Amino acid sequence: MPLYEHVFISRQDLSNTQAEGLIEHFGTVLADNGGKVVDSEYWGVKTMAYKINKNRKGHYAFLKTDAPAPAVQEMERLMRLHDDVMRVLTIKVEGHEDGPSVQMQKRDDRGDRRERRS
Repeated sequence: MPLYEHVFISRQDLSNTQAEGLIEHFGTVLADNGGKVVDSEYWGVKTMAYKINKNRKGHYAFLKTDAPAPAVQEMERLMRLHDDVMRVLTIKVEGHEDGPSVQMQKRDDRGDRRERRS
């Protein structure tokens, strides 16, 4: 099955448990349609570059999935209809990277950044 990565932003006035509940909810939607969540991460509340629906902050969540296209389309459709979800981004990938995403790594552990010049 194809591999996908999803990032969605939910409203800032949700509690952490409600935001994490959304991850579980959309994971069950995928499972009901023949897919599975390989890994999920809750990135927490982050400040956005611009306001979305009068919100300056939002709960960010990241999902790595292995699902057929119709299951992903159904999950995206339900995300867009959900009142608490503000934005959704889905990308088809060749393979999932092992370990935590860049957002979850400490700044010191990121080896791909160049030194700044003075």
